[in-house]
Amino acid sequence: MRKYSLHTLILGSGAAGLAAALRLKAEGLDDILVLTEGLNMGTSINTGSDKQTYYKMGMYGSQPDSLEQLAQTYLSAGGMNGDLALVEAALSTRAFFHLANLGVPFPHDRFGEYIGYKTDHDPFRRATSCGPYTSREMCRALIAALKKEKIPILENRVALKLLTLDQEGQKRICGLLAVDRTTGEMETFQVENLIFAVGGPGGLYSSSVYPAVHTGAIGLALEIGAAARGLPESQFGISSSTDISDRIPKNSDSKEDTAPVSVFRWNISGTFMQVLPRFISTEKDGTSDPSEFLRPYFSSPGEMNSRVFLKGYQWPFDVRKADGGSSLIDLIVSYEILVKNRRVFLDFRSNPADLDFNDLDPEAFEYLKNSDALFGTPLERLLRMNPGAVELYRDHYIDLAKEPLEIFVSAQHNNGGLAGNIWYESTNIAHLFPIGEVNGSHGIARPGGSALNAGQVGAFRAAEYIAHQYREKTLDLQKAERILEQAADQWIAAADRIADLSKSWRSDRMEFQRRMSQYAAHFRSEKGLKKGVQEAWNQYESLRNRISPDENESGKGRGDRSIDPDSVEYFRNLQLCLAHAVYLDAILFQIESGTGSRGSGLVFTEGGKPIHPLLPPDWTFQPEDPSFRSEVLNTSVNEMGFFDSGTKEGTVEHRWDPCKPIPIMDEWFENVWRDYRENEIFGVE
Repeated sequence: MRKYSLHTLILGSGAAGLAAALRLKAEGLDDILVLTEGLNMGTSINTGSDKQTYYKMGMYGSQPDSLEQLAQTYLSAGGMNGDLALVEAALSTRAFFHLANLGVPFPHDRFGEYIGYKTDHDPFRRATSCGPYTSREMCRALIAALKKEKIPILENRVALKLLTLDQEGQKRICGLLAVDRTTGEMETFQVENLIFAVGGPGGLYSSSVYPAVHTGAIGLALEIGAAARGLPESQFGISSSTDISDRIPKNSDSKEDTAPVSVFRWNISGTFMQVLPRFISTEKDGTSDPSEFLRPYFSSPGEMNSRVFLKGYQWPFDVRKADGGSSLIDLIVSYEILVKNRRVFLDFRSNPADLDFNDLDPEAFEYLKNSDALFGTPLERLLRMNPGAVELYRDHYIDLAKEPLEIFVSAQHNNGGLAGNIWYESTNIAHLFPIGEVNGSHGIARPGGSALNAGQVGAFRAAEYIAHQYREKTLDLQKAERILEQAADQWIAAADRIADLSKSWRSDRMEFQRRMSQYAAHFRSEKGLKKGVQEAWNQYESLRNRISPDENESGKGRGDRSIDPDSVEYFRNLQLCLAHAVYLDAILFQIESGTGSRGSGLVFTEGGKPIHPLLPPDWTFQPEDPSFRSEVLNTSVNEMGFFDSGTKEGTVEHRWDPCKPIPIMDEWFENVWRDYRENEIFGVE
């Protein structure tokens, strides 16, 4: 069995993990390693939008901006701590220029000013983009820099278990188990520090715009008791999902730095909506009884098209915009699909009926006018305003000039995640640094593109803290080695004792994915969640019970230290299933607390506020209680031993804590300079 001993391991190779590895190297740390399922896997390198946004402090023209204003924007929706808001504001320009200096082609004018535009939840023009594949361009630049620095990378690895030990009264990370997917061989990694950059919960929803190759691994951290924050706060929005398996030419390879896909998923935001496509629904065959179904819900074609236009700015479903606003469109689309059992498409080949540009709201009219797009069909407008948006579909064998695009309301991003301090270290497990989407630094809602900034900021902060506070090795190596060896034996033996492996792991995964999309998406209810929570813990217990609890058996008896692929996916299902049970539990607790509808979660309740007279009469929702915006939901999970019960009892606890305010900083230069020189800046309070 291969054994590794490292100063710092980076788990995950999205934009956040790659940046962390590069920053550690820049801080003078060489004993580092990136462990990943593949550089072409994950969300960062496989996803985007019409012009994927990167959010930062404004730096164009005469419009003033400041760190405090940016931090206030992050906090404006509530449910976020002010100290993290200030950190993500303070490092936004440093992280941005680091990427620009690596060659990410963010546009600037002839004077060097970086132009901006407004994105969702953005009061200023802070957003920038280098096209549909901004995060891919970031990954390409970061990977090139890692290779130039000769930072080692191990691909085709799946992490199976994080391991901790108690040292001097503190729980700390000490290593992890992984499997080499090419050989099935188990490997151990003894680590001083672990940067946990595994992305969001992409494998938890059946209706999802996360790339199919990304499942996420937050469950690995929940298993060891890592504290979580803001789990119920996610983003959902209109996306496309197209099966292209029969379109890919034989002997055709995927792009060298992206994963091969059979189903292409993409956010339908920005320009896709601003060009005013035609919304149609059909019977299940995809062609019968086509209908432009949006029109009856609005007072005029102009109002309808203006709301469609605003979906570009306001892509995430937002309960504040559900009553007559742009998010009413998400609800109508959901009604067509979920209740009327129809399929919904966007058709860019012809205009909506009775389109008259002069009937648009001033904001929509002026935008299209300034873009020289007051003409033609939606496709012609899209080619004028953003030709790359057409090309990205053509790259995936979808021609918007020949066919409509099927759409859904899908999971896109989790604003919550693991709880970290201002240096992105876990609040209760030392030497564990969750960064990127797995870190729950955001609140109820966030400006579009701020997640890319947060991942880069987390990389800077974790690397700086490790380099200045955790440079020396303090791990009890003998104790850690015993823990890793024992765990490896246990996992190998367990892989031999999994019952019903003939039962496909795919059906298990589909079960909890469907449950999440049914109970924990943009539609939620207390009654449904109570049912869903019970079903979730029952499934988790059932999965754990497929392993015989005979701890006397040991993998030591086998010369072969490998496990089969189905076992790997079974273990992955275990952590995903635990994660979905904890998420459902947190959402139920939030609703039972009385928060009401907020963010991207509409809470149905009997006798609540009606949404629209043409929607079902039982579609009534509970309005938000805004007093909860000043609090953040923290979740604690008791560490799960491998053969412990898989039930909820005693496993999960939730509590509301006041949101920390933005620190008011008015320091004297010489004092800060002294603290910086003497490494006194690394406090967490």
